[in-house]
Amino acid sequence: MAWWWPLLLELWTVMPAWAGDELLNICMNAKHHKRVPSPEDKLYEECIPWKDNACCTLTTSWEAHLDVSPLYNFSLFHCGLLMPGCRKHFIQAICFYECSPNLGPWIQPVGSLGWEVAPSGQGERVVNVPLCQEDCEEWWEDCRMSYTCKSNWRGGWDWSQGKNRCPKGAQCLPFSHYFPTPADLCEKTWSNSFKASPERRNSGRCLQKWFEPAQGNPNVAVARLFASSAPSWELSYTVMVCSLFLPFLS
Repeated sequence: MAWWWPLLLELWTVMPAWAGDELLNICMNAKHHKRVPSPEDKLYEECIPWKDNACCTLTTSWEAHLDVSPLYNFSLFHCGLLMPGCRKHFIQAICFYECSPNLGPWIQPVGSLGWEVAPSGQGERVVNVPLCQEDCEEWWEDCRMSYTCKSNWRGGWDWSQGKNRCPKGAQCLPFSHYFPTPADLCEKTWSNSFKASPERRNSGRCLQKWFEPAQGNPNVAVARLFASSAPSWELSYTVMVCSLFLPFLS
């Protein structure tokens, strides 16, 4: 057997692990995220689950809870009526997005899949993060009687007064009008940042937008599973090229 066969076999064996590790425990390149995750022992309320390892700061976690958050000058109360339970779900979703270091497998460059104009300071976004079935169902149920005027909150607002207002002609109606199903709410609100998964909590195949801190972060294992099944194209290409040239060195 040629000397290079064991080397090549070893490269192909470890390649998925190398590629997967690149997607684990990272922060996206976005406006308010830290460059690398680290402990934050004083995160605010709904962001507390990520205090042991967070991509957000205390300031970001506090601003996420304000009625008109300075994070994006966005008001959840654009139609006036927002039930407390509904507001809580949205704050949890913001904390999940800003704080989680477990979104690596779903990070994409801004400009892909629908963001024509990148928000200032936003280099990356997440796409199709699989939220557990219960997360979408409970979010939808608690927001059903709250009011909004749009199904896609990514764009199309009137920003003439410095914060989002309903565009001319848009009607304020119950969430159930703009989001007929839990999947509609999870997927449409932020332009497919989230995806409604058919998997349930504790299945190991979906992420929770919030969890009990004392029970540990269940999303770590889920991110590792998805990362291991998505090896880097660049790394695969490198190993392939090596496999072509190694025979000529024997």
